[in-house]
Formats: sequence, structure tokens, C-alpha cells
Amino acid sequence: MDTGTVAAFLAVDLLLVVTPGADWAYAIAAGMRERSVVPAVAGLVLGYAGYTLLAVAGLVVIVAGSTTLLTALTVLGSVYLVWLGWSVLAGPVSPQAAAEPLAASRWRIAWKGVGTSGLNPKALLLYFSLFPQFIHPDAAWPVAAQSGVLGILHMASCAVVYLGVGVLAGVVLKARPSAARAVTRASGVMMIGIGAFLLVERLAG
Repeated sequence: MDTGTVAAFLAVDLLLVVTPGADWAYAIAAGMRERSVVPAVAGLVLGYAGYTLLAVAGLVVIVAGSTTLLTALTVLGSVYLVWLGWSVLAGPVSPQAAAEPLAASRWRIAWKGVGTSGLNPKALLLYFSLFPQFIHPDAAWPVAAQSGVLGILHMASCAVVYLGVGVLAGVVLKARPSAARAVTRASGVMMIGIGAFLLVERLAG
């Protein structure tokens, strides 16, 4: 792939990654729990790894061409975001209360991250709408290789940004219980709001 294509993709991809959404909300919520940021971000990145494998296998093109399947995935992702947001609101709202034994919860945190990114409607937009614009079938690199490079770049961007968001949330808000409670609540409301909006939009469309 030529450097111009890679640079253009990174510019657009970073714009999407730094835009607050469900992944941000989950990273912030994880930042409120001691040592939960790494497994949470690892789960988020792993979810996108699944999409990258689909892209390399060429399945993204098939899914993008099926309105019914794309709608079903969007609805499923929207419902999951609403459920996850409700879980955040119903859970502990302070770092002290949220300090559950990490050994028992690390895998749960990671798998919730996989679900958050893997069922994130924004991921559907990225992989099914954005990727094809930067893939050139007549280029020297095979389409699968181009898809793999774009997927790896996206995962790297997510890892850096979400780790920063989670760590910053923990450092800044841990000493401010009232602010931590407000941000945690806002994160849950954000997840529910995004999920509900996308669900209504998809079903209405």
C-alpha cells in the first residue's frame, strides 16, 4: 500500500477513534476500577481483531451487501449497548465500591470489552463502509493484505487512545469521588443513549 493511502486512512480513522462513543464510555468506566483498564482495552482491541479477520477473509464484502444481515447486526449491537449501559448505572459508582477482586473479574472485563467493540455499530460503519474506500483491487498488494493492514492500524489506534482515556479517567477522577460518580453515570447514560438512537434509527429506516 502506498503511504498516501495509509496516511489518509489514519487521518479518518483517528477522527473516528477520538470521537467519544461506546468504546470511550467503557474505557472510562474501566478506569474507575483499579487495574481494570488493561483487560478492558485488550477486550476492545480483540473485538476489532475479529472484524479484521472477517475483512481479511473477504466476509465484510458479503455482509455489507446484505441489508438484512447488516440490520440484524446493528440491532444486536444496539441492544447490547443499552444492556451494558444499564449494567454500568446499576453497578458501583465509586472507585472504592468498584474494587472487586480483579482475579475473578479480569476475564469478565475483557469479554465485556470484546462485546462492546465487537457489537459496536460504529465498527459496522468503519469496516463495512470506510474500509472499501481505501482498498484498491488493482494494487500490487492483495485485497486481503490491504484489509489486514487497515485493520491492524485501526487496532493500534484504538489501543493507544483507549488506554490513554482509561488511565486518565482513573488518575484524574479517582481522587474526586463526586466527579467519578458523575462520569460513571454519564458513561452509562451515553451507552444507553447511543444504543437506543441507533436502534430506533435502524428500525425506522
